[in-house]
Amino acid sequence: MRAEVKEICKALHLAYIADRFEEVMFETKEQFLRDVLALELSCRQQAKQARLIKKAKFRELKWLKDYEWSDHIHWPTTTSKKELCDLRFLERKQNVLLLGSPGTGKTHLATALGIQACQQGHEVRFFRVADLVAQLEEALKNGTLGRLKRSIDACELLILDELGYVPFQKQGSELLFHIIGDCYERKSVIVTSNLEFGQWNRVFGDNRLTAALVDRLVHHAHILAFTGESYRLRNALSAIQPSSSPGLEP
Repeated sequence: MRAEVKEICKALHLAYIADRFEEVMFETKEQFLRDVLALELSCRQQAKQARLIKKAKFRELKWLKDYEWSDHIHWPTTTSKKELCDLRFLERKQNVLLLGSPGTGKTHLATALGIQACQQGHEVRFFRVADLVAQLEEALKNGTLGRLKRSIDACELLILDELGYVPFQKQGSELLFHIIGDCYERKSVIVTSNLEFGQWNRVFGDNRLTAALVDRLVHHAHILAFTGESYRLRNALSAIQPSSSPGLEP
């Protein structure tokens, strides 16, 4: 009987029912059929979410439920915590710019928003900016730039992490500019950076290109400023226990 069920499910492209239908309680025929089909649908959705998360190539998996919201995040009037977590910006093809000191939670938040998008069925791509520029330059040299750009163009949310840590040569700056330019008003971009906009020309090395890039990113954008000390530094310092002086009672 189980073999027959598996064959029927295979013919109907039902990937999960054959292995898990025995988990479903039987009360009535209608209830059993409904719950078995609901199980198939739920398993498909979970598998899709897992595929999207893997395809996004996050460096780490971070979740909004684990994020430590702090008073050091300065919110714009254009959005709120609830609207951000509900991905309203993604529906409206708006950008999110997370600016501030290293270690203040920007990458964690960007990653968590990306995973939230994957869980809602959206395609996401995550890149450290220096890695993306290196891939673009390599693809240009190998004649595969079009393929890489099509892969990025297929996503609905592009996350660019750590803009400002590594300066680029002219070619790399122009390639990145075109990637961001292609996203303008067509999809959302999340950028994390430790630099203020006025310092971005240090990275791109061209004032006119930098101004055009900032103009495209800032238009339809929510800009969050992160201040305060680094979480990593704070956690490291809290792990250091003060030693007792020799010969003294604690």
